[in-house]
Amino acid sequence: MEFTDSYKQSGPCCFSPNSRFIAVAVDYRLVVRDTLSFKVVHLFSCLDKISYIEWALDSEYILCGLYKRPMIQAWSLTQPEWTCKIDDGPAGIAYARWSPDSRHILTTSDFQLRLTVWSLVNTACVHVQWPKHTSKGVSFTQDGKFAAVCTRKDCKDYVNLISCHTWEIMGVFAVDTLDLADIEWSPDDSSIVVWDSPLEYKVLIYSPDGRCLFKYQAYESGLGVKSVSWSPCGQFLAVGSYDQMLRVLNRLTWKTFAEFIHVSTVRGPSCTAIFKEVDEPLQLNMSELCLSDEFIQGNSDSTEGHFRVRYEVTEMPVTLPFQKPLVDKPNPKQGIGLMLWSKDSQYICTRNDSMPTALWIWDIHHLELAAILVQKDPIRAAAWDPTCTRLTLCTGSPHLYMWTPAGAYCVNIPLSEFAITDLKWNSDGSCLLLKDKESFCCAAVPVLPESSDYSSDE
Repeated sequence: MEFTDSYKQSGPCCFSPNSRFIAVAVDYRLVVRDTLSFKVVHLFSCLDKISYIEWALDSEYILCGLYKRPMIQAWSLTQPEWTCKIDDGPAGIAYARWSPDSRHILTTSDFQLRLTVWSLVNTACVHVQWPKHTSKGVSFTQDGKFAAVCTRKDCKDYVNLISCHTWEIMGVFAVDTLDLADIEWSPDDSSIVVWDSPLEYKVLIYSPDGRCLFKYQAYESGLGVKSVSWSPCGQFLAVGSYDQMLRVLNRLTWKTFAEFIHVSTVRGPSCTAIFKEVDEPLQLNMSELCLSDEFIQGNSDSTEGHFRVRYEVTEMPVTLPFQKPLVDKPNPKQGIGLMLWSKDSQYICTRNDSMPTALWIWDIHHLELAAILVQKDPIRAAAWDPTCTRLTLCTGSPHLYMWTPAGAYCVNIPLSEFAITDLKWNSDGSCLLLKDKESFCCAAVPVLPESSDYSSDE
């Protein structure tokens, strides 16, 4: 892997959908770099510090959320002199997103008073009253023709189906939730899933015309759903719960066909690979080097504590580090807080928040646990390669961790004092964005061969 130099950032960083550019917020400036040469191609100055960045799907426009103002500014890469500023007056702006046609911006006001659709073509705007959430509760179909917007009125949750062409409400139906948490269209646009708050275990599948196709409730007592995700193929629906279980439903029958439990002591199956991160001190042979006494004294501290990490295959049974959640604090750190599907829908990785240093990788085709990655530090972020079965993760350390069905390996970042706190792939899988607290870099990732033979200590 090849790494770029580190560059300054003060907040959001993201690739353009076409993978050609990378946008970076540096205080009040928006810096757009070319992904290949990393040269600055555009530099825009905003009116305040940038809190949020989002590219339009056509990669021609980019919006910046200045939530301290509150205000939205949009910029064009093809017409740098063009500019757009959105200010919703006393209502304020708490969140903004692009529509699928890349010519409309949807903003949510403070206190969820209204959702406004702003047109960049004719400056018209449309209002939807009482949106349920600020950043959640809105989902678009894959073809970009319709949007499902959750609203709440008279202590009841509703789903509004809106045409993305005319922005007219095509239909409204009530949903059987006490406090709707979020909504998501299925990948084939044939159904909509909504789920309730953690206080009520309820996952509901609706057709676009408002018919309830299926109601799923794994148990009644205790905290309920924590995460929900469709598989890319659209055949499976994964539900992560606070009871430390991952349940997978089949879209054809809406029946649960797999239940995976996350236990602190793993005893099987025997085919599961347990990769544990361990330190490996660097052994340097300096017997033939001739250094002056002054150089040795000045660098005696820097030569101590140098080590690299590698994965060590551990035999079962293995006991994973477990943190008991605090009973006197809200939002307990337990349950499936991280859940990501691979591109081919064969694997799904999960993190049980009460075991934050372990990443579980499940094989859906064989209905078994494929591997567990046991890290030294809590897992900050993980992401699948969008082009092949390759998983990357970071833990706030100067190391990048990868897993493929052939094995797992660790990569040391050749940058001083660079700790990876977040990571993102570009859409073609050729580049990886790595974020530190105040800087970022990119890594050119080699194409994964069909018969990859990675070892655990690379």
